[in-house]
Amino acid sequence: MKHQPICCPLCLQTTHDEPWLVETRKYLQGREHYNCQRCKLVFVPEKFHVSDDEALAIYDQHDNKPNDPGYRKFLSRAAEPVLRLLPKGSQGIDFGSGPGPTLSIMLNESGMHCLDYDIFYANIPERLQQNYDFITSTEVFEHLPQPRQVLDQLVPLLNAGGLLVIMTQRPKTIERYQKWNYILDPTHITFFRDETFQWIATHWEIELIELHKDVAVFRKA
Repeated sequence: MKHQPICCPLCLQTTHDEPWLVETRKYLQGREHYNCQRCKLVFVPEKFHVSDDEALAIYDQHDNKPNDPGYRKFLSRAAEPVLRLLPKGSQGIDFGSGPGPTLSIMLNESGMHCLDYDIFYANIPERLQQNYDFITSTEVFEHLPQPRQVLDQLVPLLNAGGLLVIMTQRPKTIERYQKWNYILDPTHITFFRDETFQWIATHWEIELIELHKDVAVFRKA
């Protein structure tokens, strides 16, 4: 059976490969997952994406509060490299801050100056028209239908020596991927692998300086 060409939303490589995985769960409507042979991104094609209204309804159910110690501990994995590698007073933005912005509060409490941006909850376009010493994005990149466009937008905003901190879970093998609960969320459509982050570093000429369990840290030369 001949498959229609599918374009990777990150590197734009076109593939005719069979899907890496087809979801059999009824509510996911048999959506397909492809593994890009160039940048190793795993992605769900656009025809299986939920609408913005449907996505927002799901995001509104998130019960993330700034005073939740567990949530703060979770986000501290993204805050830690910023606080360790940059001086106090550094200027930054939390991209995709969500309905209950918390990371920016944590960073501001620690002596940084961090703004929020979110296309649904803090859509202030002028904040994406200035430069920053750091950009954080926690549990956002797996929701992006067009990660290339987002990186094209964010990387130029970084000052020299600035940090881009991306927090997202990564698939390791197809065997583990097929049993991975992370893919059950219908708004999770883009999955980055170790090789994907290396490709990003090369393409956008930013150094991948740290790669932790679910956090990638890039530095602009």
